[in-house]
This record gives sequence, C-alpha cells and structure tokens, in this order.
Amino acid sequence: MRLLVIEDDEEMAQTVAIGLRRAGIAVDVALDGSAGLERALCTDYDVIVLDRDLPGTHGDEVCTALTTAGCRGRILMLTAAAGTRDLVEGLALGADDYLPKPFDFRELVARIGALARRAHPVAPPVLRRGDLVLDSARRRAARGDRALELTPKEFGVLELLLAAEGRVVSAEELLERVWDEATDPFTNAVKITVSRLRAKLGEPPVVETVTKSGYRI
Repeated sequence: MRLLVIEDDEEMAQTVAIGLRRAGIAVDVALDGSAGLERALCTDYDVIVLDRDLPGTHGDEVCTALTTAGCRGRILMLTAAAGTRDLVEGLALGADDYLPKPFDFRELVARIGALARRAHPVAPPVLRRGDLVLDSARRRAARGDRALELTPKEFGVLELLLAAEGRVVSAEELLERVWDEATDPFTNAVKITVSRLRAKLGEPPVVETVTKSGYRI
C-alpha cells in the first residue's frame, strides 16, 4: 500500500509517517496543499490522509480538485473541528472518511486499511498459493507449517505478487506500490528484496523471474 500524508504541521506529519512505515505502509509527505495536490495527481496512491485546515490551498480545495479529477485514492480527512457540520461538509466535498484530531493512532491505521481495501477490487483477507499463505490483516505469512519472518518490504512484495494471481508484476509496479518517493527510481532495491524473499521462501521456488517483464508466483 502507498499513502500520501498532506499535513502542514511537519512534526505531526513526520510522526504519522514514521508510525505508518512501521506498520508496513509506504508513505510520502507533503507539507502544503499545493504540493500535496500535485503529488496526488501524479502518483497512484491508495489512500490520501488530508488535513482540512491547510494554509494557502485549503484542504477543502484539495479534496474537491482530487474528486473532480477522478482520483482513485481514497481520502481520509483530518481536522481539529469535530462537529457534525464539519463531518457532513467534509464528506460532501468527496472525502471517504473523516477523523477529528487528536486521534488514536491505532484507529488511524484501521481506517486507512479499510479505505485501502475500498480502493481496489475486493481481495480475500488471506491469500493462498499452494502451501504459501499470507494474512494481510495480521501481517503474517507462512509456508507449510513454517512461519516466515519477513521485513515490511518483503511482505509487501509477496502480498502484491500473490494478489496478482499469476499475473506478471513489473519491477516498476513493485517499486511504486511498495516503496515511497525517498527511493531512488534507479535502485536495485526490488531485485535485492526479491532475492532475499526467495531465500526465505525456500524450496521449491515459487517466485519466477520473467525476463524483461518482472516477477510472478
């Protein structure tokens, strides 16, 4: 999952980003509405966490612009105002969910997960392929009776490959969906991560390299 946080309070934005990355989510951060809108229109985010009370380009304007442009990413609006009127106004602008500040971080993660599932075609909560099982909600994976100790990136790659159901997934798509903007687009991070994932999955091999195309299970 790849997510964008648009929040002008840099300390809060970075705190949220760090927490979400620890939860295995690739996170980009924009500190004002204009930069956030530009990024959201250029990158296929699953979820956009949008502060409503942004200076300059207000969060309401960002939300309206994204909705008008047909942005696929689901919008979770944050605001210090918690009244019913604010909730109704936010949803009327096109936001998919609304969370008042201050919020419980676990609730934020849960709401983001729910929105991400709505951003894609419905997929089984548990993905299986032969003796390989991945539980997205519990962040667990196993092969046969052996639990797999995977890093967040390894888990993300495996999840995306399993969800593809045999479709070839390019290195570019893996880089876009599992990593964030801090990653060098010319890096060999995908190749290294897939190599480490293969080693942890063991024999017989399940991840196939399709020359000049990508990877599939």
